[in-house]
Amino acid sequence: MPNLMRPRWTKLNSLALMVAGFAPAAISGPLDEPHLNITLRTDDEIARIERVLFGVDDYSKAHQFEAKPAGAATVRVLTNADAFSQPTENMPFEDELDFKVGNGLFRKLWVSSPSSTLASDGLGPLFNARSCQRCHIKDGRGHPPEDPKDNSISMFLRVSIPGGDAGAMVEIEDYIATSPEPTYGEQLQDFGLPGVPAEYRLQIDYEEIDVALSDGETATLRKPTYTAANLGYGPLHPDAMLSPRVAPQMIGLGLLEAIPAADILAQADPSDSDGDGISGRANIVWSVEYGMPMLGRFGLKAGHPTIRQQSAAAFAGDVGISSPLYPAPYGECTSAQVKCQTAPHGDQDVRGFEIDSEGLDLVTFYSRNLAVPARRDVNDPKVLRGKQVFYETGCVSCHTPAYVTHRLQDQPEQSFQMIWPYTDLLLHDMGEGLADNRPEARATGKEWRTPPLWGIGMTEQVSDHTYFLHDGRARSLLEAILWHGGEAEAQRNAVIEMPAADRVALIEFLENL
Repeated sequence: MPNLMRPRWTKLNSLALMVAGFAPAAISGPLDEPHLNITLRTDDEIARIERVLFGVDDYSKAHQFEAKPAGAATVRVLTNADAFSQPTENMPFEDELDFKVGNGLFRKLWVSSPSSTLASDGLGPLFNARSCQRCHIKDGRGHPPEDPKDNSISMFLRVSIPGGDAGAMVEIEDYIATSPEPTYGEQLQDFGLPGVPAEYRLQIDYEEIDVALSDGETATLRKPTYTAANLGYGPLHPDAMLSPRVAPQMIGLGLLEAIPAADILAQADPSDSDGDGISGRANIVWSVEYGMPMLGRFGLKAGHPTIRQQSAAAFAGDVGISSPLYPAPYGECTSAQVKCQTAPHGDQDVRGFEIDSEGLDLVTFYSRNLAVPARRDVNDPKVLRGKQVFYETGCVSCHTPAYVTHRLQDQPEQSFQMIWPYTDLLLHDMGEGLADNRPEARATGKEWRTPPLWGIGMTEQVSDHTYFLHDGRARSLLEAILWHGGEAEAQRNAVIEMPAADRVALIEFLENL
């Protein structure tokens, strides 16, 4: 077992070498970042980065830059549900209109074709929601249906079957070949336009599990079982693999995209060569836009390399909207769904696609620049004690606290900022309890990308719930921790066994992020 009392923020010690262009031999994978217009760092900047990025050994006060988790892009804290919907603080005035127009497209309710509103038609014919905002309500976190009558508007099931032609993916080492489910494609949609049957209804059944904690305390977890009920096009393939997904929060995406790939890859340790029990692997995925393998950063299994591709894929799968990256006018319905493929669509005449390149760029700009709120009371003694517990328990082995972003020529909001997202953006084996048993690119059925933690303490304020993890099964941050297994089992056990006061402090720290 690793030494849980040792501060673990140590895998970034080679940052100065990497930003200078030297990558240790252990780093593998694509370092090209064609989506970013990068200026190389100077020797002076490399030295400054080395000074500010270091392991923590003083928990008596907050780090001098910790109160602003997004650097100069950090915004003040609002006390209402709009806290995640603000533009970055350092956005140039002339770009604010693009942010507002992008917000309008993000919130737009799409309608079916044909329609007199030519700029808004093209919905479906199969879809999960009529707008991006319907899943990412207030740009926050989605949730599972809370009772059998509640729809699953911010949650769906991905689906695929094993095997198939890897095609260009043979360039990606350890790529796991899968294929769309022959009848239902890659995602199950629970809404259809008139005359086009919906694909399914999401059914979730929960089993209660009690967990004994130290000091006589207990916690109760709920273990979900997912069923694709009321299938509209016949049975699923017998080898179909289902993966539940809840819409994640939207803040800070542009800053995550601006983290140097080398800094992320430097933390990968697939063979656990340092013996700390934590591996971490990069998901290398295919870029639809650039036609090359790239580092996956976005999605619950890091299945997309850029915000633009993630946005276009969501338009196609969630709303049934075509774009230059995913041009099928009927979304992702299959050849077995004839009524879906032959229904009227909205990509004729005016735009060429249901959302064209300019519209996709505006949504990307909006998504890139949703701001991270400032932290609150970072020097509160309870918060500082919780921070010490978080670090010394080893949570920072995956939830890497801080980075310095690339210096970017045309993205001043994200350029050369010290940020505190608390993620390594790598894949980790989280054990059988959280396994969906569905691979995605290099990610196995037990691996998930480490989620960023910034803003997690404001979930209830923004989203009016406290559901966490990829499928919202955890009803509190403590429950989310207790579901950790695999590489994080030692940390989970440490939380179970630590004094109750330390558990309280740990949650105080997380709620302060």
